[in-house]
Amino acid sequence: MNRFIFLVIALFYIGSLNAESRITRSSDTFELNDSEVFTIDTALLGRKYDLYIKTPSGYLEKENKGKRYPALYLNDGPYTFKVASGVTHLKSMNKAIVIGISFAKGEKGQFSRVRDLTPVPDDSWKRYKTGGAPEYLRFIESEVIPFVEENYRANPKRRILAGQSLGGSFGAWVLLNKPELFSSYILTSPSLWYKNEIIFDIEEEYSKRHKSLIANIYLATGALETKEGSGMNHDMVEGHRKFVELLRSRKYQGMYLNDEVVSGADHYSTFPIGLAKGLRWIYQERWKDL
Repeated sequence: MNRFIFLVIALFYIGSLNAESRITRSSDTFELNDSEVFTIDTALLGRKYDLYIKTPSGYLEKENKGKRYPALYLNDGPYTFKVASGVTHLKSMNKAIVIGISFAKGEKGQFSRVRDLTPVPDDSWKRYKTGGAPEYLRFIESEVIPFVEENYRANPKRRILAGQSLGGSFGAWVLLNKPELFSSYILTSPSLWYKNEIIFDIEEEYSKRHKSLIANIYLATGALETKEGSGMNHDMVEGHRKFVELLRSRKYQGMYLNDEVVSGADHYSTFPIGLAKGLRWIYQERWKDL
């Protein structure tokens, strides 16, 4: 009987605590530590872009004042910067300065990214302008990277370019046009199908003039990124396999290539997985001195 009475009293006490709990809306907004936002009004493109920049763990500590850090550059910044900030939260992954490049200010994101991330015009895209990648790359090379390296202790020999979907195919195009601009590439779900798989023609031309491709390359595509798996318009898995087999067949000097078709992942879930695994591979296998 005494145990029963004790239980009733205990339950009543717990219920009283819950009844007293209150949740109110805070006036604060969530802020990301060690981050800043800058706006570049680029004369080259005649547009404005935001740069979201986050410094890694220990960056401001006195003992690291002379240390230079890898720099991770991301397109589609409003999405990818948030993901990268989460992926690099734990100390073992928090080794690089993270830079997200926004969509052009005042433009819809899809309009901005389709123009900026496609290497050549494709007239079949009726709703969007295409083919702006050469100018966009010049903007990154002549304005974004210099700003970062003048204002942050970024190591110019350890630049990483990461991108998803059109951002991934943009990275593949950069790899085959100006591979030395970045030392490492993390390409997830790349849209290698763009304009009848023109990236394969670009690679063919590159192979005729070069025996080397000095870069660390991590490429990931979701296993469900097929017409059957998730109703994709293109078989992304087949394009992935075709591309990595072609690169490996060239036996390029200085190329280190790691790839994965990610089990259970689709076009919308591959980027967080691929970015985490790509960074882990670069940090632990390619840059063991970090």
